[in-house]
Amino acid sequence: MLPKLFITDIDGVWTDGGMYYTAEGDYMKKFSVKDGWGVAFLRHYGIPVAIMTGENTQIVAKRAQKLGIDRCYLGVKNKLELAIAVCEELGITLAEVAFIGDDVNDLPLLKAVGCSGCPANSASYIKSQVTHVGMVHGGFGAFREFVETILGENNLLMEAVTACADK
Repeated sequence: MLPKLFITDIDGVWTDGGMYYTAEGDYMKKFSVKDGWGVAFLRHYGIPVAIMTGENTQIVAKRAQKLGIDRCYLGVKNKLELAIAVCEELGITLAEVAFIGDDVNDLPLLKAVGCSGCPANSASYIKSQVTHVGMVHGGFGAFREFVETILGENNLLMEAVTACADK
């Protein structure tokens, strides 16, 4: 089944989970550009992406804006509750959702969705709860790998790759 919505955590999935601090107290995150192709592949099929992160930083909002992701939720305390609300808005169920997360705060949503995943460097107790354990670490294209895996299972990956390469 092809999910009708992809939800993603950020820290530990799109980033390596590290926070880089300057002496002045500013911090930065490093994103992999590879994950942007996962968004492009889903856009080809009209499948929306939602970011749900516990962090409340404009760094994530800027990355979402650059990729054209309209549903970017920052400072989320209860991802499952928010996902239910987004599903109601879209007229879908959690069974029609794919979610990739990597840590304890992601577990309730990982257990509730129809398709779940985590990066390779997630804890074993996270890996045991998901349908797809990636081979890529967070921050190195884990979201893209998750998208490609699901599109591949639905025999849609190469069509998306070809369509995106032609643009």
